[in-house]
Amino acid sequence: MDRCEKLNRNEFNMRDLIADRRLMNTVECFLLAGILFFGTLPIFILTYAYTAMVMIFRAWLSQFKFQIKLTLMSTYTMVLILEILFCAQVTFGHHFFWGTLFVSRLFSTVMILLPLAVERIVIIHKDADSYLPSISELTALSFEQLKHNREAIHHSMEEAEHVRKTLAIDKLKTIFIDMKRHSSIRYVNNGTLTDAYFDAAKDALTDPYIYIVISNTGSDASEIISLFTQKQYNHTSLSFDRELKTIISYNGGNNVYPPGLNPEIVEAFHKKDDASVLVYRLPVTREQKKHMIDQIEQINHDGSAYNIVGLVVKRSLRPNIMFCSQFVYRMLESNGLAYFTKPAGNVKPTDFIELDYYKKTDFCYEIKF
Repeated sequence: MDRCEKLNRNEFNMRDLIADRRLMNTVECFLLAGILFFGTLPIFILTYAYTAMVMIFRAWLSQFKFQIKLTLMSTYTMVLILEILFCAQVTFGHHFFWGTLFVSRLFSTVMILLPLAVERIVIIHKDADSYLPSISELTALSFEQLKHNREAIHHSMEEAEHVRKTLAIDKLKTIFIDMKRHSSIRYVNNGTLTDAYFDAAKDALTDPYIYIVISNTGSDASEIISLFTQKQYNHTSLSFDRELKTIISYNGGNNVYPPGLNPEIVEAFHKKDDASVLVYRLPVTREQKKHMIDQIEQINHDGSAYNIVGLVVKRSLRPNIMFCSQFVYRMLESNGLAYFTKPAGNVKPTDFIELDYYKKTDFCYEIKF
């Protein structure tokens, strides 16, 4: 009889928990709807800041490994800055149509949930023992434990300072202003590769290699990307000659060319003191190399654009809209030269080194500035 009573009591408690959770979900939906339709810029910013601070506190007091804690806290900080910038520049900017205003407000409202989504993804992909602490566990945190973790705290402060410098408002503002030059639905770059470039590329047909260039440039965009990828090298290019006179890739154009397929010069990679370039070579036939040049010539003729949205969604709306590693991989893949298998939109610059399991490429040299 006691057992039956306990089962009934547990079932009753479970129903109460489900009912309470449904009530909370309903309240949360009403709050989000209120922010969507009636929220002002200060309300959005305060909501973003409150959510970020709560999630940073939860991450620091969680049972995750230190590296995961640091990644979570850094991500929450970046999300907060991006939320505020988007809301201030786009949502509460000038709108000529009511539809764009509503869509931007809807997007800004959904962004409130981004930190929660990040936490959920981490929990799902980590071991079961990486749980968030209970209230009783939070109160058990002692100064002695903080003392033992002094070095870890010092390291985290250094990393936080690096994140702060990387996500400085002036850098983010420059990137957001530059985004106006980009397009994810139409080609904005056409004919930036000259006849002289293609003459030089064809002169290199006697060279039996194609050169894969991996660079750590130190540009604002590269530094922000490195926070997500946790990789030192975040740009890749192709060259038809060893001296890199024909180096080419998809990039933002450096305010010289429109974003898309552009020629590059190694000296332009020197944007910080420890910038460096790694050069690898991959054996090719003359026919493969010529076909690659013909493909690039066709892209130059048809037009191109830098796939800035694809960095997040991993897709392209048009064939010639790509980012750097996506372009290099497609060039290799379409000519039977790909030495690892991966969707082009998911390829990172360092994959050309790290996924070379069969040692198809040879290291040539490194350039340090």
